[in-house]
Amino acid sequence: MPYPETAEGFMVKDHKEWSTFHKQEFKLKPFEDRDIDIAIDACGVCASDVHTITGGWGGAPLPLCVGHEVVGRAVKVGKDVKTIKVGDRVGVGAQIGADLTCGNCKADQENYCPNSIDTYGAPYPDGTLSQGGYSSHIRAHEYFTFKIPDNIETSIAAPMLCAGLTVYSPLVRLGAGPGKKVAIVGLGGLGHFAVLWAKALGAEVYVLSHTPAKKDDALKMGAKEFICTNEKDWNEPYKFAFDFILNTADATDKFDMPTYFSTLKVMGKFHIVGFGDKPLPTMMAQEFAPNGCSIGASHIGNRPEMLAMFELASKQNIKSWVETIDISAEGCKQAVERVWKNDVRYRFTLVNFDKEFGKRE
Repeated sequence: MPYPETAEGFMVKDHKEWSTFHKQEFKLKPFEDRDIDIAIDACGVCASDVHTITGGWGGAPLPLCVGHEVVGRAVKVGKDVKTIKVGDRVGVGAQIGADLTCGNCKADQENYCPNSIDTYGAPYPDGTLSQGGYSSHIRAHEYFTFKIPDNIETSIAAPMLCAGLTVYSPLVRLGAGPGKKVAIVGLGGLGHFAVLWAKALGAEVYVLSHTPAKKDDALKMGAKEFICTNEKDWNEPYKFAFDFILNTADATDKFDMPTYFSTLKVMGKFHIVGFGDKPLPTMMAQEFAPNGCSIGASHIGNRPEMLAMFELASKQNIKSWVETIDISAEGCKQAVERVWKNDVRYRFTLVNFDKEFGKRE
């Protein structure tokens, strides 16, 4: 049975054939009073999608439709929805549910809700499995659905919903702003957003990368300096320099951590949002002692941060660096394989959903 009981999407059936997509129907969860049905027009391709379908983060429930940077049109709204109306252009990020009653949710920390529901690969209370945005429709709770500002085009907005928020949240929480020196490790899908946001927030931005190939891009995005970490003693001129480091790379297992720590100010933080498939390197507690630094990580961001991020992007006309690919089995394959190879500057957005799924009202 087609929509509104089901949606149609491009799904992966086997981790061993992780870039082979099959177009098929899947069940939508029961529609509730604060739900919104979205006819999808675009979906960003996130490294999380690749880590999931390859099994790099552990086995995922298959078959699975990934994608959690969703932009489309609201085609149905529940009777208790107040913030969205039919026809609005809206987005959904990496979280699609939470209990909204626990202490974390009441403190605007719903991204840390113990009953959080990921946008794909997570069970709803009724047992329905959440499916993502490489699809015709998505059904989302109002709290996790966001109006997209009129002056941000759809393909540009889509990657902001996960990649953008994932770095915006720790930047704000760690205090990026005037007078602060912030180092961004890695200039990829996450890192390029981190540079754009940190600059827009008023911080002095430095990019740390193992290759000089992206130096010009980093400077165009607003970085003050580009530092190549493959050079011997690269850290020496920057000891005790940075208020915090935001690590967006997913290869931390290969890092010489004390070298990075040495560039932090006293009580500085090394904060990770690039989650790799391998464990962190073994460290001695003494390696944190020379400047009293610490290490941490974070998970996406909350609703107020999403709204603030889009307001910042709208007011300052900030644009993600995006390449578009038409959605299809072959388009999905090309996108995830190129993300896996790091062959993208700096995000992919799947577009032209009407070609595959027809006009949806």
